[in-house]
Amino acid sequence: MTLADRVHTLGQALLRRYGERVHKIAIHAGLTCPNRDGTKGQGGCTFCNNASFSPNTRRPPSVAEQMAAGRAVIRRRTGARRYLAYFQAYTNTYAGLDTLRTLYDEALTEPDVVGLSIGTRPDCISPEIIDLLATYRLQGREIWLELGLQSAFDDTLARVNRGHGFGEYCTALLAARAAGLSVCTHLIVGLPGETPWHYRTTLQRVLELGVDGLKIHPLHVVRGTMLAHEWRQGGYRPLTLSEYLTTVADLVELTPPEIIFHRLTGTAEPDLLLAPDWCSKKWAVLNGITQELTRRGTRQGTRQAPSNPLGS
Repeated sequence: MTLADRVHTLGQALLRRYGERVHKIAIHAGLTCPNRDGTKGQGGCTFCNNASFSPNTRRPPSVAEQMAAGRAVIRRRTGARRYLAYFQAYTNTYAGLDTLRTLYDEALTEPDVVGLSIGTRPDCISPEIIDLLATYRLQGREIWLELGLQSAFDDTLARVNRGHGFGEYCTALLAARAAGLSVCTHLIVGLPGETPWHYRTTLQRVLELGVDGLKIHPLHVVRGTMLAHEWRQGGYRPLTLSEYLTTVADLVELTPPEIIFHRLTGTAEPDLLLAPDWCSKKWAVLNGITQELTRRGTRQGTRQAPSNPLGS
């Protein structure tokens, strides 16, 4: 029994669509974030050290060079020969339209690239950017707009210095989907002050608005962050692996089967990760989620989410 037997994964969705494996290659475009450069705030989110989830965070090579390096690694590991260029680090719509078009076009000129995944914040989406991405989609490209929401609770977002609220997410999400773009929403489990009720309610609010894909990450503590200071002072307790597996299994069961899960865990490099230590063990976590769903005899979409989550 594999995770794909219980969960609608991006890998399997792309395999069915293209008839072969399609993998993401992470790209650092050299952009920054309005929550770091003083536009919205400084220092970023309390948990944010981009080196913990993105390669090439210092003086990134060109998009073509990063694609070549990623391609070589993936071909050795999986044999995949088609790719999505994943603009991952920081906020990948936070630049002028001409700059963004140049970056995206450079990735799309690669003959083995079928499309783009654009990671960004919901307060950094303009009608012009949506129109640009929609143009690529109309050309037959696979286009995913990845919106970092993390939580639907404004008090939580303020506590982690997110710099936007749920309202900005709603506006960006509805505009993107009206233009025919596929949207993947990022959610974090284990944010300070939140409980399983918060995680379920956030998911329900996201589902009520409509979404095409989801990423779920555990909150991990990495060096060089305000969260690391809070953790050292005893002000934050990370989730245990058991708590995380139970929570993710619950959320998977509540998610309609047509929605694509792009990710169900997240890792950090050992030299950056402080806690919890299980966040360095990607496959142990994924196998644990599979085992938990198998133990329950359930799969994605097994449970019906409560009605009217927006009013809960």
